[in-house]
Amino acid sequence: MAPELLECRLAVDDLDAFVTDVGKIGERHGVTIQAFDARYVAGRQHLQRAVELADRAIDRGENVARDRAVEILLYAAGRRQIDQALEMGVSEDETRAVVLIDHAGSTENEHGDLEAAREAITELESFVGPEPTLDDTDEETLQSFFDITDAERAATDASLEALVRERVALLEVEK
Repeated sequence: MAPELLECRLAVDDLDAFVTDVGKIGERHGVTIQAFDARYVAGRQHLQRAVELADRAIDRGENVARDRAVEILLYAAGRRQIDQALEMGVSEDETRAVVLIDHAGSTENEHGDLEAAREAITELESFVGPEPTLDDTDEETLQSFFDITDAERAATDASLEALVRERVALLEVEK
């Protein structure tokens, strides 16, 4: 089952408090939650593939992070270093965001309450409101972050999202 993606605008004043609040919502509703800066998300399939690969790494005992949400972030960013992957997360200030909510892999509840978690996120002080963020990709930012050159794009008819998903999959090979 595909993860729930909440496209929105966030205004985070205190990042540590926001991360703590999101973690508590995840625990309370038996879900994994990870918030991304929308500029670094190439599309729904990008995040779905990151979840699949993170879960596979966890199942095999090959995960880098102890926390599933952080492992998903690592795969989404195509990076093995947590500090480098964090650039893809939300930061303090107002941000166009994509909040991933997923119940698969939850140790507490195999069928976490996605709707209740989504509602709890929308009630956070940091939540400004829903806003479409996945249909308006920042190609320059994506190319830079994922090291995709103009020459590489010219050499293929693959979409930018497909090239980003390739980078996500390459993380598996580079271990």
